[in-house]
Amino acid sequence: MDKYICKVCGYIYDPDAGDPDSGVTPGTPFEEIPDNWVCPLCGVGKDQFDKME
Repeated sequence: MDKYICKVCGYIYDPDAGDPDSGVTPGTPFEEIPDNWVCPLCGVGKDQFDKME
């Protein structure tokens, strides 16, 4: 699964880890995160993330 990086603060969403503090269980692909999820560090939306190469 692809990792995604926040263009604002550099936070990396790793699907293997998920974001349990925000209710995103480990193993959740970025595309399946709810649209109202925000970056846990800076609070921007999913549209501010780019897929890592």
